[in-house]
Amino acid sequence: MKKMVILGGGYGGMTVANELLEKDLPTDTVLVMVDRMPYQGLKTEYYALAAGTVSDVDIRVQFPVDPRLILKFGEVTGVDLERKLILFENDEPLSYDWLVIGLGCVDKYHNLEGAEQYSHSIQTLSSTRKTFQTVNDIAPYGQVTIVGGGLSGVEIAAELRESRADLNIRVLDRGASVLSAFPGKLQTFVREWMLEHDIEMRSHICLTRLEGGILHNQQELIYTDATIWTAGIQPSPIVRQLQLPKDSQGRLVINQYHQLPDYPEVYVIGDCASLPFSPSAQAAQGQGRQVAEVMRAVWKNETPRLGKIKLKGVLGSLGKKSGFALLGKRPVTGMVPRAIKSGVLWMSKRHFG
Repeated sequence: MKKMVILGGGYGGMTVANELLEKDLPTDTVLVMVDRMPYQGLKTEYYALAAGTVSDVDIRVQFPVDPRLILKFGEVTGVDLERKLILFENDEPLSYDWLVIGLGCVDKYHNLEGAEQYSHSIQTLSSTRKTFQTVNDIAPYGQVTIVGGGLSGVEIAAELRESRADLNIRVLDRGASVLSAFPGKLQTFVREWMLEHDIEMRSHICLTRLEGGILHNQQELIYTDATIWTAGIQPSPIVRQLQLPKDSQGRLVINQYHQLPDYPEVYVIGDCASLPFSPSAQAAQGQGRQVAEVMRAVWKNETPRLGKIKLKGVLGSLGKKSGFALLGKRPVTGMVPRAIKSGVLWMSKRHFG
């Protein structure tokens, strides 16, 4: 039997698996999905788990149950592209005929002293559980500081306010405003929402060091009971150790078929792939669908015909009753984008994309 191995059961990997199981998987081929967890965690909702407004069972999706899909759990330590092997921490190597790398991302600390040691993460389900424990053990009137005013920072600040009305919450950002990459209308709406809900926002912050409950903003000392890091991401360490062409963000350069140019049997999707747009669950799913199309063409000895991946927009939440969206170039605020986001979550939990 031939093996197509999918490294990572996230949005992209799950899409590849579901698409191939539903359509035209050759009888002489099996899928092997490798992940450290026995289910998919919906990463776009980790902010709510950290805040304590959902339990982790609410953001789990079971992997497909199919005799053509083998699930393998373990900690991957490397990929040997020459020998076509996946290496594990405490297990024998796994061979493949085709490989999909969808290992996602980890925090990027920008070489800031103490950042990894003294801040809390929402990049994995395990780290998010620890963040929840830390934040929700803070005594009333304690201080939570969120470093990074992008989408994740804004969402966790708002969700935490809904969960803990007693806490002092602040967002620190290097830019002039939270959501600096978004249109001015959305920035204004979110800033006003945060002011209304007593969330402190500080811009033009340049941290030089973190230690314990102190953040060093050059000469200024900023005191906090807990720090949550949302100030940047980078591809998985497994990808970073591959000696292959990468973009300025450390993501692997791929061709129009999402393949490594020198290893066409290897596909790269999601946060590990160099794409002309920002990493997102939506982009990973779009890649996943196209990788399945390419594989079906390969198995039929046909030339793949792929269109452009079309992203529908960006959704963000401000607690459970408000939100914001950028649909195409159109900014939308209030209850409607929040309802849409809830609908997308419902669909994701039921494998509807």
